[in-house]
Amino acid sequence: MMLKSSKEIFEILSKGAFISVNSTDELNRKYYDLIEDDLDAYREYYEGVGFILESGNGYFYFSRTEQKVSMGEKLSRFCDWIDRLDFLKTFNSSFESGYVFTKSKILERISCDLELKEKAPKLYSDKKSHEEIVDKLIDDLSKMGFIEVENEVDGSFRVTAAFHYLEEMVNCLNVVEGADALPE
Repeated sequence: MMLKSSKEIFEILSKGAFISVNSTDELNRKYYDLIEDDLDAYREYYEGVGFILESGNGYFYFSRTEQKVSMGEKLSRFCDWIDRLDFLKTFNSSFESGYVFTKSKILERISCDLELKEKAPKLYSDKKSHEEIVDKLIDDLSKMGFIEVENEVDGSFRVTAAFHYLEEMVNCLNVVEGADALPE
């Protein structure tokens, strides 16, 4: 059985991006609906080519067993995303699915918020200016499908449902108060 738009969906998800229910792109919302209506068939289809179709709170993505990536590399990438999430929540605690922002609003907040000013350079050590850092952050969020352009004229972006993925990753962490080291 040939599934509708399976090639187009594969091209998005195989790049590590997400398909979200509240995407600003009409095609992505259509792909979301197709998958949601026939999730088991899409899962079985992509499993045949080595990808696991995962679903979250309003989003879909691929996962697969990565033998080539070391645990250290995975933890490093995970920590990078935790730092970015922390920065965005510091920028605005309402930064979540459906939130709309502009690059200029983030830059404006960095200029007057000492905490953001201290956190920004830690996001991308190779970037010198706040504008370069925010450009890179927006680029990374956009590539992953966590944000999409809301309005090209005013330069606004909307946070997609895929952002729940980051929040859920962090919520999975159990931090024991007062515990500095793992027991032997």
